[in-house]
Amino acid sequence: MAPKSATGTTQVEPREKEILSSIVAGYATDIQTLEDENRLLKETVNHLKREMEKFQQPPLLVAEIKDLIDGMVLLRLNNGNEFYVGVSDNIKDLAPGDSVLVEQKNLTVLRKIPLSKSFNVEKFVIVEKPEVSWKQVGGLAKQAEEIKEVIELPLKKPELFKKVGIQPPKGILLYGPPGTGKTLLAKAVASATDSCFIEIVGSELVQKFIGEGAKLVKEIFQLAREKAPAIIFIDELDALAAKRMDIGTSGEREVQRTFMQLLAEIDGFKPLGNVKIVGCTNRKDILDPAVLRPGRLDRLINIPAPDDDGIKEIFKIHTKSMQLEKKTSVEKICKAMKGFSGAEIKAVCTEAGYFAIRKNRYKVNEKDFMQAVRKVKHEEKFEGEDFMRMFG
Repeated sequence: MAPKSATGTTQVEPREKEILSSIVAGYATDIQTLEDENRLLKETVNHLKREMEKFQQPPLLVAEIKDLIDGMVLLRLNNGNEFYVGVSDNIKDLAPGDSVLVEQKNLTVLRKIPLSKSFNVEKFVIVEKPEVSWKQVGGLAKQAEEIKEVIELPLKKPELFKKVGIQPPKGILLYGPPGTGKTLLAKAVASATDSCFIEIVGSELVQKFIGEGAKLVKEIFQLAREKAPAIIFIDELDALAAKRMDIGTSGEREVQRTFMQLLAEIDGFKPLGNVKIVGCTNRKDILDPAVLRPGRLDRLINIPAPDDDGIKEIFKIHTKSMQLEKKTSVEKICKAMKGFSGAEIKAVCTEAGYFAIRKNRYKVNEKDFMQAVRKVKHEEKFEGEDFMRMFG
Protein backbone atom coordinates (compact mmCIF):
# COMPACT_ATOMS: atom_id res chain seq x y z
CA MET A 1 0.00 0.00 0.00
CA ALA A 2 1.26 3.46 -0.98
CA PRO A 3 2.26 5.75 2.00
CA LYS A 4 0.16 8.79 2.89
CA SER A 5 1.55 12.34 2.90
CA ALA A 6 1.23 14.91 5.71
CA THR A 7 -1.95 16.27 4.13
CA GLY A 8 -3.54 12.83 4.14
CA THR A 9 -3.34 12.22 0.39
CA THR A 10 -1.89 9.00 -0.94
CA GLN A 11 1.54 9.36 -2.55
CA VAL A 12 2.15 7.52 -5.85
CA GLU A 13 5.43 5.74 -6.12
CA PRO A 14 7.49 6.45 -9.26
CA ARG A 15 7.06 2.85 -10.43
CA GLU A 16 3.28 3.02 -10.09
CA LYS A 17 3.25 6.40 -11.82
CA GLU A 18 5.15 4.93 -14.75
CA ILE A 19 2.68 2.03 -15.00
CA LEU A 20 -0.30 4.41 -14.95
CA SER A 21 1.26 6.57 -17.66
CA SER A 22 1.83 3.50 -19.79
CA ILE A 23 -1.82 2.39 -19.33
CA VAL A 24 -3.12 5.89 -20.23
CA ALA A 25 -0.88 6.02 -23.31
CA GLY A 26 -2.15 2.59 -24.34
CA TYR A 27 -5.77 3.72 -23.98
CA ALA A 28 -5.01 6.88 -26.03
CA THR A 29 -3.47 4.76 -28.80
CA ASP A 30 -6.47 2.41 -28.77
CA ILE A 31 -8.86 5.37 -28.95
CA GLN A 32 -6.96 6.88 -31.93
CA THR A 33 -6.97 3.52 -33.70
CA LEU A 34 -10.71 3.13 -33.13
CA GLU A 35 -11.34 6.66 -34.40
CA ASP A 36 -9.31 5.97 -37.59
CA GLU A 37 -11.18 2.73 -38.14
CA ASN A 38 -14.49 4.50 -37.55
CA ARG A 39 -13.59 7.24 -40.05
CA LEU A 40 -12.53 4.63 -42.61
CA LEU A 41 -15.80 2.71 -42.10
CA LYS A 42 -17.83 5.91 -42.53
CA GLU A 43 -16.02 6.72 -45.79
CA THR A 44 -16.62 3.16 -47.01
CA VAL A 45 -20.32 3.35 -46.12
CA ASN A 46 -20.68 6.74 -47.84
CA HIS A 47 -18.91 5.41 -50.95
CA LEU A 48 -21.23 2.38 -51.03
CA LYS A 49 -24.26 4.66 -50.64
CA ARG A 50 -23.11 6.79 -53.59
CA GLU A 51 -22.54 3.66 -55.67
CA MET A 52 -26.01 2.39 -54.70
CA GLU A 53 -27.54 5.70 -55.75
CA LYS A 54 -25.83 5.40 -59.14
CA PHE A 55 -27.36 1.96 -59.67
CA GLN A 56 -30.79 3.24 -58.64
CA GLN A 57 -30.73 6.28 -60.93
CA PRO A 58 -32.44 5.80 -64.30
CA PRO A 59 -30.15 6.23 -67.32
CA LEU A 60 -30.20 9.54 -69.20
CA LEU A 61 -30.73 9.76 -72.94
CA VAL A 62 -28.42 11.59 -75.33
CA ALA A 63 -30.24 13.96 -77.68
CA GLU A 64 -29.59 16.92 -79.96
CA ILE A 65 -31.12 20.40 -79.81
CA LYS A 66 -32.86 21.27 -83.08
CA ASP A 67 -34.37 24.63 -82.14
CA LEU A 68 -35.13 26.96 -79.21
CA ILE A 69 -38.74 28.18 -78.90
CA ASP A 70 -39.97 30.42 -76.03
CA GLY A 71 -37.82 28.88 -73.31
CA MET A 72 -38.52 25.37 -74.57
CA VAL A 73 -36.48 23.26 -76.98
CA LEU A 74 -37.22 21.08 -79.96
CA LEU A 75 -35.35 17.87 -79.25
CA ARG A 76 -34.25 15.11 -81.61
CA LEU A 77 -33.35 11.63 -80.38
CA ASN A 78 -30.98 9.27 -82.15
CA ASN A 79 -33.89 7.26 -83.56
CA GLY A 80 -35.13 10.37 -85.41
CA ASN A 81 -38.12 11.18 -83.20
CA GLU A 82 -38.58 14.85 -82.22
CA PHE A 83 -40.13 16.26 -79.02
CA TYR A 84 -40.95 19.71 -77.65
CA VAL A 85 -39.68 19.69 -74.02
CA GLY A 86 -38.60 21.90 -71.14
CA VAL A 87 -35.13 22.82 -69.93
CA SER A 88 -33.65 22.77 -66.44
CA ASP A 89 -33.01 26.24 -64.97
CA ASN A 90 -29.34 25.35 -64.39
CA ILE A 91 -28.58 25.14 -68.11
CA LYS A 92 -27.50 28.25 -69.96
CA ASP A 93 -26.28 29.09 -73.47
CA LEU A 94 -28.04 26.32 -75.36
CA ALA A 95 -27.84 26.51 -79.14
CA PRO A 96 -29.16 24.41 -82.04
CA GLY A 97 -26.86 21.47 -82.70
CA ASP A 98 -25.76 21.07 -79.05
CA SER A 99 -25.68 17.56 -77.56
CA VAL A 100 -27.57 17.25 -74.26
CA LEU A 101 -28.58 14.68 -71.64
CA VAL A 102 -32.35 14.35 -71.07
CA GLU A 103 -34.47 12.61 -68.44
CA GLN A 104 -35.85 9.33 -69.68
CA LYS A 105 -39.54 9.75 -68.84
CA ASN A 106 -40.43 13.37 -69.64
CA LEU A 107 -37.26 14.16 -71.69
CA THR A 108 -36.48 17.33 -69.72
CA VAL A 109 -33.04 18.65 -70.63
CA LEU A 110 -30.79 18.18 -67.59
CA ARG A 111 -27.26 18.78 -68.78
CA LYS A 112 -25.28 20.05 -71.77
CA ILE A 113 -22.52 17.81 -73.10
CA PRO A 114 -19.32 19.72 -74.00
CA LEU A 115 -17.97 19.15 -77.49
CA SER A 116 -14.86 17.43 -76.16
CA LYS A 117 -17.11 14.85 -74.43
CA SER A 118 -19.69 14.36 -77.18
CA PHE A 119 -17.23 14.21 -80.06
CA ASN A 120 -15.51 10.84 -80.36
CA VAL A 121 -12.01 12.06 -81.12
CA GLU A 122 -10.59 8.55 -80.74
CA LYS A 123 -12.04 7.71 -84.15
CA PHE A 124 -9.68 10.21 -85.71
CA VAL A 125 -5.94 10.58 -85.64
CA ILE A 126 -5.11 13.81 -83.85
CA VAL A 127 -1.42 14.52 -83.55
CA GLU A 128 -0.50 17.67 -81.67
CA LYS A 129 2.80 17.88 -83.53
CA PRO A 130 3.70 15.28 -86.18
CA GLU A 131 7.34 14.25 -86.04
CA VAL A 132 7.87 14.58 -89.80
CA SER A 133 10.22 17.24 -91.18
CA TRP A 134 10.71 18.51 -94.71
CA LYS A 135 14.06 16.64 -94.72
CA GLN A 136 12.11 13.38 -94.73
CA VAL A 137 10.36 14.33 -97.98
CA GLY A 138 12.35 13.61 -101.11
CA GLY A 139 11.77 14.28 -104.79
CA LEU A 140 8.91 16.71 -104.24
CA ALA A 141 10.66 20.07 -103.91
CA LYS A 142 8.29 21.91 -106.27
CA GLN A 143 5.18 20.50 -104.62
CA ALA A 144 6.57 21.25 -101.16
CA GLU A 145 7.07 24.91 -102.12
CA GLU A 146 3.48 25.19 -103.31
CA ILE A 147 2.19 23.68 -100.07
CA LYS A 148 4.35 26.05 -98.02
CA GLU A 149 2.89 29.03 -99.88
CA VAL A 150 -0.72 28.01 -99.25
CA ILE A 151 -0.54 26.42 -95.78
CA GLU A 152 2.67 27.37 -93.95
CA LEU A 153 3.10 31.01 -95.02
CA PRO A 154 -0.41 32.23 -94.01
CA LEU A 155 -0.09 30.58 -90.60
CA LYS A 156 3.41 31.94 -89.93
CA LYS A 157 3.15 35.40 -91.53
CA PRO A 158 -0.51 36.48 -91.70
CA GLU A 159 0.49 40.15 -91.65
CA LEU A 160 2.12 39.70 -95.07
CA PHE A 161 -1.25 38.92 -96.65
CA LYS A 162 -2.89 41.89 -94.91
CA LYS A 163 -0.28 44.25 -96.36
CA VAL A 164 -0.75 42.85 -99.85
CA GLY A 165 -4.54 42.96 -99.40
CA ILE A 166 -5.44 39.37 -100.34
CA GLN A 167 -7.04 36.43 -98.54
CA PRO A 168 -4.89 33.29 -98.41
CA PRO A 169 -6.40 30.10 -99.86
CA LYS A 170 -8.44 27.93 -97.52
CA GLY A 171 -7.07 24.62 -98.66
CA ILE A 172 -5.36 22.46 -101.22
CA LEU A 173 -5.99 19.16 -102.98
CA LEU A 174 -3.17 16.65 -103.33
CA TYR A 175 -3.84 14.14 -106.09
CA GLY A 176 -1.75 11.48 -107.72
CA PRO A 177 -0.95 7.73 -107.72
CA PRO A 178 -0.90 5.80 -104.42
CA GLY A 179 2.29 5.89 -102.34
CA THR A 180 3.74 9.10 -103.75
CA GLY A 181 3.91 10.97 -100.43
CA LYS A 182 0.64 12.90 -100.12
CA THR A 183 0.12 12.11 -96.43
CA LEU A 184 3.82 12.71 -95.74
CA LEU A 185 3.58 16.21 -97.23
CA ALA A 186 0.55 17.05 -95.09
CA LYS A 187 2.29 15.89 -91.90
CA ALA A 188 5.46 17.78 -92.78
CA VAL A 189 3.62 21.07 -93.17
CA ALA A 190 1.73 20.45 -89.92
CA SER A 191 5.03 19.88 -88.12
CA ALA A 192 6.61 22.98 -89.66
CA THR A 193 3.74 25.19 -88.45
CA ASP A 194 3.33 23.61 -84.99
CA SER A 195 -0.27 22.93 -85.93
CA CYS A 196 -2.73 20.39 -84.61
CA PHE A 197 -3.03 17.70 -87.30
CA ILE A 198 -6.47 16.11 -87.68
CA GLU A 199 -6.42 13.16 -90.07
CA ILE A 200 -9.72 11.64 -91.19
CA VAL A 201 -10.86 9.36 -93.99
CA GLY A 202 -13.71 10.41 -96.24
CA SER A 203 -15.63 7.17 -95.67
CA GLU A 204 -15.61 7.74 -91.86
CA LEU A 205 -17.74 10.84 -92.33
CA VAL A 206 -20.60 8.80 -93.82
CA GLN A 207 -22.85 7.69 -90.96
CA LYS A 208 -25.81 5.33 -90.70
CA PHE A 209 -28.55 7.74 -89.59
CA ILE A 210 -29.77 10.77 -91.50
CA GLY A 211 -27.95 13.93 -90.46
CA GLU A 212 -25.28 12.20 -88.37
CA GLY A 213 -22.57 12.61 -91.01
CA ALA A 214 -23.31 16.31 -91.44
CA LYS A 215 -23.19 16.79 -87.67
CA LEU A 216 -19.85 14.97 -87.53
CA VAL A 217 -18.39 17.30 -90.17
CA LYS A 218 -19.63 20.32 -88.21
CA GLU A 219 -18.03 19.05 -84.98
CA ILE A 220 -14.72 18.31 -86.69
CA PHE A 221 -14.46 21.88 -87.96
CA GLN A 222 -15.57 23.25 -84.58
CA LEU A 223 -12.87 21.14 -82.90
CA ALA A 224 -10.30 22.43 -85.40
CA ARG A 225 -11.26 26.05 -84.65
CA GLU A 226 -10.81 25.39 -80.93
CA LYS A 227 -7.36 23.85 -81.49
CA ALA A 228 -6.25 26.38 -84.15
CA PRO A 229 -3.82 26.65 -85.78
CA ALA A 230 -4.94 23.33 -87.19
CA ILE A 231 -4.76 21.35 -90.41
CA ILE A 232 -7.63 19.06 -91.38
CA PHE A 233 -6.32 16.31 -93.63
CA ILE A 234 -9.13 14.46 -95.45
CA ASP A 235 -7.75 11.27 -96.97
CA GLU A 236 -9.64 9.47 -99.76
CA LEU A 237 -11.75 12.56 -100.44
CA ASP A 238 -13.42 10.86 -103.40
CA ALA A 239 -15.36 8.62 -100.97
CA LEU A 240 -17.26 11.73 -99.86
CA ALA A 241 -16.93 14.30 -102.65
CA ALA A 242 -17.71 12.24 -105.77
CA LYS A 243 -19.84 13.84 -108.48
CA ARG A 244 -23.47 14.16 -107.38
CA MET A 245 -26.17 12.27 -109.25
CA ASP A 246 -29.86 13.13 -109.70
CA ILE A 247 -30.97 9.57 -108.97
CA GLY A 248 -29.54 7.50 -106.16
CA THR A 249 -30.29 5.37 -103.14
CA SER A 250 -31.02 6.77 -99.68
CA GLY A 251 -27.43 6.00 -98.71
CA GLU A 252 -26.08 8.02 -101.63
CA ARG A 253 -28.36 10.92 -100.70
CA GLU A 254 -26.96 10.81 -97.16
CA VAL A 255 -23.43 10.99 -98.59
CA GLN A 256 -24.52 14.06 -100.57
CA ARG A 257 -25.93 15.70 -97.41
CA THR A 258 -22.61 15.15 -95.65
CA PHE A 259 -20.75 16.50 -98.66
CA MET A 260 -22.92 19.65 -98.73
CA GLN A 261 -22.17 20.20 -95.04
CA LEU A 262 -18.45 19.97 -95.86
CA LEU A 263 -18.85 22.59 -98.58
CA ALA A 264 -20.77 24.83 -96.18
CA GLU A 265 -18.03 24.55 -93.53
CA ILE A 266 -15.27 25.35 -96.01
CA ASP A 267 -17.06 28.24 -97.69
CA GLY A 268 -19.74 29.17 -95.14
CA PHE A 269 -20.52 32.10 -92.88
CA LYS A 270 -18.15 31.03 -90.09
CA PRO A 271 -14.57 32.03 -90.96
CA LEU A 272 -12.02 29.25 -90.81
CA GLY A 273 -9.26 31.53 -89.51
CA ASN A 274 -6.13 29.52 -88.82
CA VAL A 275 -7.70 26.28 -90.01
CA LYS A 276 -6.47 24.89 -93.33
CA ILE A 277 -7.87 21.95 -95.30
CA VAL A 278 -5.72 19.45 -97.15
CA GLY A 279 -7.64 17.01 -99.32
CA CYS A 280 -6.10 13.88 -100.77
CA THR A 281 -7.30 11.54 -103.51
CA ASN A 282 -6.13 9.07 -106.12
CA ARG A 283 -9.21 9.79 -108.29
CA LYS A 284 -9.38 13.48 -109.07
CA ASP A 285 -11.41 12.68 -112.19
CA ILE A 286 -14.50 11.67 -110.19
CA LEU A 287 -14.54 14.62 -107.77
CA ASP A 288 -17.47 17.04 -107.81
CA PRO A 289 -16.57 20.41 -109.42
CA ALA A 290 -18.08 22.20 -106.40
CA VAL A 291 -15.19 21.20 -104.15
CA LEU A 292 -12.54 22.08 -106.76
CA ARG A 293 -13.69 25.60 -107.56
CA PRO A 294 -11.69 28.64 -106.33
CA GLY A 295 -12.70 29.61 -102.80
CA ARG A 296 -12.70 26.07 -101.49
CA LEU A 297 -9.74 23.87 -102.37
CA ASP A 298 -7.99 26.61 -104.33
CA ARG A 299 -4.68 24.97 -105.13
CA LEU A 300 -4.67 21.62 -106.96
CA ILE A 301 -1.25 19.99 -106.62
CA ASN A 302 -0.30 16.90 -108.58
CA ILE A 303 1.98 14.50 -106.67
CA PRO A 304 3.53 12.30 -109.36
CA ALA A 305 5.81 9.30 -109.08
CA PRO A 306 9.40 10.50 -108.48
CA ASP A 307 11.81 11.07 -111.36
CA ASP A 308 15.41 9.83 -111.42
CA ASP A 309 16.68 12.55 -109.07
CA GLY A 310 13.69 12.04 -106.80
CA ILE A 311 14.35 8.30 -106.58
CA LYS A 312 17.93 9.02 -105.46
CA GLU A 313 16.75 11.49 -102.80
CA ILE A 314 14.14 9.10 -101.41
CA PHE A 315 16.62 6.20 -101.48
CA LYS A 316 19.17 8.25 -99.50
CA ILE A 317 16.51 9.21 -96.92
CA HIS A 318 15.50 5.58 -96.27
CA THR A 319 19.09 4.24 -96.23
CA LYS A 320 20.39 6.98 -93.95
CA SER A 321 20.38 4.67 -90.90
CA MET A 322 21.44 1.53 -92.82
CA GLN A 323 24.98 0.20 -93.13
CA LEU A 324 25.81 -0.29 -96.81
CA GLU A 325 28.82 -2.14 -98.14
CA LYS A 326 31.38 0.10 -99.87
CA LYS A 327 31.01 -1.55 -103.28
CA THR A 328 27.24 -0.92 -103.36
CA SER A 329 26.31 1.02 -106.54
CA VAL A 330 23.53 3.46 -105.67
CA GLU A 331 23.24 4.49 -109.34
CA LYS A 332 22.57 0.91 -110.46
CA ILE A 333 19.98 0.33 -107.72
CA CYS A 334 18.13 3.58 -108.42
CA LYS A 335 18.11 2.80 -112.15
CA ALA A 336 16.47 -0.55 -111.38
CA MET A 337 13.76 1.27 -109.36
CA LYS A 338 12.70 3.52 -112.24
CA GLY A 339 8.95 4.14 -112.07
CA PHE A 340 8.70 3.20 -108.38
CA SER A 341 6.68 5.32 -105.97
CA GLY A 342 8.09 6.60 -102.69
CA ALA A 343 6.31 3.82 -100.78
CA GLU A 344 7.81 1.16 -103.09
CA ILE A 345 11.31 2.60 -102.64
CA LYS A 346 10.88 2.38 -98.88
CA ALA A 347 9.68 -1.22 -99.28
CA VAL A 348 12.84 -2.03 -101.28
CA CYS A 349 15.06 -0.73 -98.46
CA THR A 350 13.10 -2.73 -95.87
CA GLU A 351 13.22 -5.94 -97.91
CA ALA A 352 16.96 -5.48 -98.56
CA GLY A 353 17.47 -5.29 -94.82
CA TYR A 354 15.57 -8.56 -94.42
CA PHE A 355 17.78 -10.27 -97.02
CA ALA A 356 20.84 -9.21 -94.99
CA ILE A 357 19.26 -10.47 -91.74
CA ARG A 358 18.58 -13.88 -93.33
CA LYS A 359 22.30 -14.15 -94.12
CA ASN A 360 23.15 -13.09 -90.56
CA ARG A 361 24.76 -9.84 -91.77
CA TYR A 362 24.46 -6.26 -90.48
CA LYS A 363 25.68 -4.61 -93.68
CA VAL A 364 23.44 -4.54 -96.75
CA ASN A 365 25.02 -5.10 -100.15
CA GLU A 366 24.02 -4.44 -103.74
CA LYS A 367 22.75 -7.98 -104.26
CA ASP A 368 20.31 -7.53 -101.36
CA PHE A 369 18.88 -4.41 -102.94
CA MET A 370 18.55 -5.98 -106.39
CA GLN A 371 16.74 -8.98 -104.89
CA ALA A 372 14.47 -6.58 -103.02
CA VAL A 373 13.70 -4.69 -106.24
CA ARG A 374 12.67 -7.93 -107.94
CA LYS A 375 10.54 -8.87 -104.96
CA VAL A 376 8.72 -5.54 -104.87
CA LYS A 377 8.15 -5.92 -108.63
CA HIS A 378 6.75 -9.39 -107.81
CA GLU A 379 9.37 -10.99 -110.02
CA GLU A 380 10.75 -13.15 -107.22
CA LYS A 381 8.87 -15.36 -104.77
CA PHE A 382 9.64 -15.08 -101.10
CA GLU A 383 11.72 -17.94 -99.78
CA GLY A 384 12.09 -17.76 -96.02
CA GLU A 385 14.14 -20.91 -95.42
CA ASP A 386 17.29 -19.02 -94.37
CA PHE A 387 15.26 -16.75 -92.14
CA MET A 388 13.44 -19.66 -90.49
CA ARG A 389 16.75 -21.51 -90.06
CA MET A 390 18.03 -18.63 -87.90
CA PHE A 391 15.18 -19.14 -85.42
CA GLY A 392 14.62 -22.85 -85.92
